[in-house]
Amino acid sequence: MPRLLIVHHSPTPSVAALTEAVVAGACDDAIDDVEVVLRPALEASADDVLGADGCVLGTPANFGYMSGALKHFFDSTFLQVGGALGADGSATSAEGGRKPYALYVHGRYDTAGAVRSVQSIVSALPWRQAAPVLDVVGEVGDPERAQAYELGGTLAALVMR
Repeated sequence: MPRLLIVHHSPTPSVAALTEAVVAGACDDAIDDVEVVLRPALEASADDVLGADGCVLGTPANFGYMSGALKHFFDSTFLQVGGALGADGSATSAEGGRKPYALYVHGRYDTAGAVRSVQSIVSALPWRQAAPVLDVVGEVGDPERAQAYELGGTLAALVMR
């Protein structure tokens, strides 16, 4: 059965609302036979990633960067899941399979730095961005929840066999 991994750091009601909507979308009745695995970023492992057919990442924007929890997830799994580094230690384009991924970010005032930081790391993984980034600034209302629901459903549909 295909598996969709949702790795998130949801310390605020706003990010938690987006995470809940992503999960609900991934579990929509139109999605058949996809196992949805939800992991807090501090608990997600390389085995989780390697066993998944696609990933959704969720984070708040903290001081212009992804959350420390999501950064820890990348730090602790990067090389094991196929991350590629150049001779100088910089991220390079990874070879191999192109696992679909999506990203949602919530910020009080801005999300640009958090989005950029995640995308710079993911660019060195054997993943491909499969949906536009959902970046939400300010309050999370029904329109944002609907976008998160659609994001979860889109990624689940992509990994369906």
